[in-house]
Amino acid sequence: MSNSSIPLLTLTVIAAAALATARAVNQAGNYPAAGGLAFGITRTDAATGDPLPVDVQGTALAEAGAAFDADVPLMVGTSGKLIAHDGDGDKHAVARSIDAATADGDVVEVLLVPSAGVLVTAA
Repeated sequence: MSNSSIPLLTLTVIAAAALATARAVNQAGNYPAAGGLAFGITRTDAATGDPLPVDVQGTALAEAGAAFDADVPLMVGTSGKLIAHDGDGDKHAVARSIDAATADGDVVEVLLVPSAGVLVTAA
């Protein structure tokens, strides 16, 4: 597993709740619903009201919510963790795995996929 990332664009959101590092968030500063849109991946932990750096383009280190293979589309699972896209066309792919995750809690490098309302089905 990679311990590095290449963020091309990092923006700031204000945390609407306590948030953990390496998790998907939306622009409102919350974890997205499962299968929902993500603005990017958090770079640090944050408390409610804190400014929070979020990688929105490039690669990022993201926490897995379950095991998945390398080079598969990923979607938001629970609590902002990423899981393999389940092929449901109503759910958004927010990244593509660069590394495989062997278990829930693994932190792996992912390629961020813009998810500005565009549905991407698993390939």
